[in-house]
Amino acid sequence: MKADRTKLPAPGPASAVHLPSIRKETLGNGLAVWTVAHNSVPVVSFMLVVPAGSAQDPAGLAGLASLTGDMLDEGSGARSAIDMHDALARIGAQFDTEVGVDASSLSLTTLTTWQAKGLTLLADMSTRPALVEAEVDRVRQLRVNRLGQLRDLPQFVAQQAFTRFIFGDHPYGHLPVGNQQTLGAATGEAVRAFHRRVFVPQGTTLVAVGQAPHEELLAAVTEAFGGWEAAPEALGHVPAVIAEPPDQPPFGRLALVHRAAAAQSELRIGQVAAARNTPDYHALLVLNTVLGGQFISRINMTLRQKKGYTYGARTAFEFHRLRGPFAFQSSVHSQVTADALREAMSEIEAIRGTRPATAAEIETAKAALTQGYARNFETAQQVARAVAQLALFGLPDDYFEQFVPRVNAVTADDVLRVAREYLNPDRMGIVIVGDRDVVEPGLAALPYGDPVPIPA
Repeated sequence: MKADRTKLPAPGPASAVHLPSIRKETLGNGLAVWTVAHNSVPVVSFMLVVPAGSAQDPAGLAGLASLTGDMLDEGSGARSAIDMHDALARIGAQFDTEVGVDASSLSLTTLTTWQAKGLTLLADMSTRPALVEAEVDRVRQLRVNRLGQLRDLPQFVAQQAFTRFIFGDHPYGHLPVGNQQTLGAATGEAVRAFHRRVFVPQGTTLVAVGQAPHEELLAAVTEAFGGWEAAPEALGHVPAVIAEPPDQPPFGRLALVHRAAAAQSELRIGQVAAARNTPDYHALLVLNTVLGGQFISRINMTLRQKKGYTYGARTAFEFHRLRGPFAFQSSVHSQVTADALREAMSEIEAIRGTRPATAAEIETAKAALTQGYARNFETAQQVARAVAQLALFGLPDDYFEQFVPRVNAVTADDVLRVAREYLNPDRMGIVIVGDRDVVEPGLAALPYGDPVPIPA
């Protein structure tokens, strides 16, 4: 049969996702151990998820959690940092640390043959890091210098200012990387105290995915982590102490970071929206895909294709344990900053009722979310990362298997409902990083009040 090249091929059904069952155990010290069989290649991937991230940074020490995470592979016991990385290289291990808002995670992937040695190294780094003063000083200075470089990037400045503007003094109100002032005050003793306080077995989950039986993995984990005990000053399950974020930006509606002679303005618009475990998660994904989550989304088509204000504009919901932000972001020509702001707000308002998502837009969004979804679970590392999300956010074991059906079950009424519930232009904060002299005259005609100046 000859192909009709005048029409796009019709998309087929999304591939089903079937993950092996998760075996769950708890060691005597309280460490949860979750194992998953993954037999495609002789590789095992471990991920240790400590439910303490930048939201647990002490007051005045923003960035301490991230600095502590950066220090974990800088030596342990008699091993120096070089010795530690030599030991990882000898077993062909891939190691990484990641500190986010809600959690600090360490991941290690190696051949199944070396799983016991890999676990020993992982335990050494996470539970017995050296954290010596000289190494803390060196790593801290590297991070301070890097932050100095990032201050020259308007995208970073905008994200930092937006996070602060939306969340205020809430623990979510700073980026995990911190800032030069607070990191400059972080001493070696502060790093060691933070590690003792939050790196505890209770509430922590070790995910193990690979070509090894559950009993074998459990025995290896018990050997490596069974002796881990919490320090007396440990908080235990620390996330419970965090209050809910504010409903409205605490500093006003509009903030401006002045950058003299900037040819472009970095624009951020958003508000505190939804938590990761919201029952509206799938409807919010569909809503965002229509609004600004892909190239053919409404906001990108308007600001880039129709108006020519920018090379790209996007929106996203950032989901945390508590309510995270919804954010629009774009870089626009300085002269059209106010016009771009007006158009973005208009699109957000329109999808709430005057021009709701159409059936065609919703079907396209669903296809974008589901057609390639199964590719997220091909490797042991991908599966370990997915299972870690279940542990961190308290999601059901069949969550990923139900993702495609639940996205496909979202209706136009669902999209309209969540748009009205979670997107409220009257409560959104606006942050602009740009040339005040060029931007302010246009902003005066908009109903957002005088901009609050924020030092760069």
